[in-house]
Amino acid sequence: MEKKRTAIILAAGSGLRMGGNVQKQFLELEGRPLICHTLEHFQRADCIDEIILVTGKESIEYCRKQIVEKFHFTKVHKITEGGRERYDSVYQGLLASSDAGYVFIHDGARIFADESLLERGWQQVQKLNSAVAAVPAKDTMKVVVGGNHQVESTPDRSTVWSAQTPQIFEYGRIRKAYDRLYESDREGITDDAMVLERFSDEPVFLFEGSYRNIKITTPDDLPVAEAYLKMMKAEKN
Repeated sequence: MEKKRTAIILAAGSGLRMGGNVQKQFLELEGRPLICHTLEHFQRADCIDEIILVTGKESIEYCRKQIVEKFHFTKVHKITEGGRERYDSVYQGLLASSDAGYVFIHDGARIFADESLLERGWQQVQKLNSAVAAVPAKDTMKVVVGGNHQVESTPDRSTVWSAQTPQIFEYGRIRKAYDRLYESDREGITDDAMVLERFSDEPVFLFEGSYRNIKITTPDDLPVAEAYLKMMKAEKN
C-alpha cells in the first residue's frame, strides 16, 4: 500500500515585518491572497495526496470560507491551529497528520514552490528519507562574533547552501525528532532540518530548489514576487 503524502502548509505567522493590519499570507497578489498561490501548486502536484493548513485560531474560519471553499482547494482536508513559534505550528501539523507516510513541510509565504520543484523533492525523499530544498550561496558568507560584527571566519562558499522549503521527510523520522525537541531546549530552532540534525542520528540531504523560491517577508519582497509571477505567465505562453 502506498504511503500517504501530506503537505503541512504554515500560515500562522503574524507577519510583523510586513507592516499593516493584514497578515502577510492574506495580502493580495494578482487578485488573490498570497496563500492561494502557494496552495495552488500543492493542489496540482501529483505527489501530494492531502494538505493540512496551519493557521492562527482567529483565521481558521476565514481560511475555510474565503480560501479553501472559495478557491476549491479540495486537497485541504484539515485546517488546524498553529502555535507561537514556527516549530510549534509544525508540531501541530505533525500531530494532525499521524497517518502520513511522508510530510512536505512548507512556509505558506513561499509561493513559487511549483510542481516540478515538489516532484524533485519527492523523488529524492523516497531514496534518502529527507529532501530539503536549498540553493547554493551566491555571495561570499561571513561568520561574525560580538556586537561589532567582527569577522571570525569565511566559509568555503562551495559548501554553503541557503535552506528553503519544502522540507520533506519520512513521517516517523521527523515526528520522532520533534517529540524529542519538546523534551529539550528549543532555543535557536529555525527549520525542520535543524530538528532532525539536533535530535536524531538521521542524515539530512538537500535537493536543488530555486532562486525564485523566495519567502515573502517584507514589503520589498512584493514587487519581486509580482515580477516573478509575470515572468512565469510569460513562460507558459
